[in-house]
Amino acid sequence: MRVHPPPYHDRQVALATMHRKEEAIAPTLMETLGLFAVNAPELDTDQLGTFAGEIPRRGNMLDTAVAKARMGMQATGLSLGLASEGSFGPHPLIPFFPGGIELMVFVDDERGLIVHETLVADQTNFSHRIVFPADPVDDFLGRVGFPAHGLIVRPNAGEIHRDMVKGITSRAALDAAIKHAARASADGKAHIETDMRAHMNPTRMRSLATLASQLGRRLAIPCPACAAPGWGRIDVVKGLPCEECATRTEMVLKEVFGCVACSRREELPRRDGLTHASPAHCPYCNP
Repeated sequence: MRVHPPPYHDRQVALATMHRKEEAIAPTLMETLGLFAVNAPELDTDQLGTFAGEIPRRGNMLDTAVAKARMGMQATGLSLGLASEGSFGPHPLIPFFPGGIELMVFVDDERGLIVHETLVADQTNFSHRIVFPADPVDDFLGRVGFPAHGLIVRPNAGEIHRDMVKGITSRAALDAAIKHAARASADGKAHIETDMRAHMNPTRMRSLATLASQLGRRLAIPCPACAAPGWGRIDVVKGLPCEECATRTEMVLKEVFGCVACSRREELPRRDGLTHASPAHCPYCNP
């Protein structure tokens, strides 16, 4: 039987990034699909929003990622585009822990397809600290992986974006930025936060590599109905029963797989084989 190559083998995709994401994404797409990721030149993707908040994101993550991918496609003249967006804050599943959501989108204008995958980033150094210039910060620096991971410093109050310094990777630069930000702040304090841009955050780079692999594997799977690439999970059905009382919980019962090109849908059992939830997740046993 003849083995056909993946659908995007030996093709080029425009990767829209200002922050060296190709270092994490390109090798993975080449391995999974034989797809060449081409950096779109001189893009200002910051106009669509920044992590530090001086330019707010105008749409949701998916809309922004699609817009970013199309910027790269326009710049390169390619019909395939790729981009990612991230959001960090309280963990979406584990209370009191930091976490993030990474989203990666693939746009294929030849087939009229938009395929996206998401990843809950359990491993993140996302954090911040508010300090006076004389306050000790060594424990914070150790926890966030400085200087391998960059930092951002800004005034804590008043015009907080006016004297912001990004990409800090040395102690001398950090100390100088803290003093400057504190002088510019209405309350005399500096706000230190992790720089979540990919090129300043090796932990985030690892998440992007994982997500690129996830997206690549999905693009390699054709729809069983129309053969379009990108067959994968598009939704979930909640209601996994409690193992003690059979009450339906908020845990996932089934996964919904579908095609982005046609109406084919399938509900399948959880891939991990779990058939019942622990009473700890039950609204009746653990109200």
